[in-house]
Amino acid sequence: MFPDKIRSGESGILLYGITPPKEGTAPERLAEIAGKTVARLSGLDIDALVVYDVQDESARTGEERPFPFMNALDPFAFAAGYLDSIPVPKIIYRPAGKFSGEELSGWLDDLHARGFYPVFVGVPAPDFPVKTSLAEAYRIWSRHAESSVAGAVTIPERHHVLKDEDARILDKMSSGVSFFISQCIFNLGYAKQVVRDLALSCARRQVNPPTIIFTITACGSAKTLHFMEWLGIHVPEELKEELKKSEDILEKSVKICLDIADELTGFCMEVNIPFGFNVESVAIRKAEIEASIHITDRIGQMLRDRGVRK
Repeated sequence: MFPDKIRSGESGILLYGITPPKEGTAPERLAEIAGKTVARLSGLDIDALVVYDVQDESARTGEERPFPFMNALDPFAFAAGYLDSIPVPKIIYRPAGKFSGEELSGWLDDLHARGFYPVFVGVPAPDFPVKTSLAEAYRIWSRHAESSVAGAVTIPERHHVLKDEDARILDKMSSGVSFFISQCIFNLGYAKQVVRDLALSCARRQVNPPTIIFTITACGSAKTLHFMEWLGIHVPEELKEELKKSEDILEKSVKICLDIADELTGFCMEVNIPFGFNVESVAIRKAEIEASIHITDRIGQMLRDRGVRK
């Protein structure tokens, strides 16, 4: 079970991440989308399904958004109402600052009753009016701590600039957080630096490290690549050029993703940080969705071959 693996610091966790359909989708269409999702995931060996909360981050940057923003359904409502037949736990993202403490408390009770697990994230822009701090959100969650686990986000790009991601992780661990899901990884050096510094900080403080789950995402077009960069994902120039010059950008990105997963597996095993992977499927193109399934299968096999996944 997912929470047992997190509590015991077991490596080789494998997640699959999706976004809910857009807000206003007709119920019959929602059922159709959910049915296709269930069918795609039925053969996957995953520990949990991540359902993202989609936020408009346009205020975070002055650069024009490459794709128009569309509000999505509430991830908990979609998972609870349409994805029950997927027999794995659901991990639900929630921007704590957008809700009052009372609202979060009721939401967490509903989440716990379903056997789902929260990942609290920050607000979409620095000047967004915060109703509940992340620290307070985890304090509210703590009443479920004996029978639940809670997650947070880690951003290697932020660590490259501020050099404090290890301190942020340790601070959230003190609030009860036991696993961290990264932003999409394309810069291997950035990800390794977070892991290296976290391992050193945990050793200095003599605390067991949390589980770090690296997000892996295929890129199917130059426009998608631009959108990833708009979101703050750093793609090294050499990888960017490889993708742009390739005859099949999707096929090339799949190879890059698998290479990154292999490198991070070896590195985390070397420094004794419990780890796993979260394969995102946030595109609507069939080819990209199929690529995400392929990546998930390949990473799962790689983890079994390395002896870190049963």
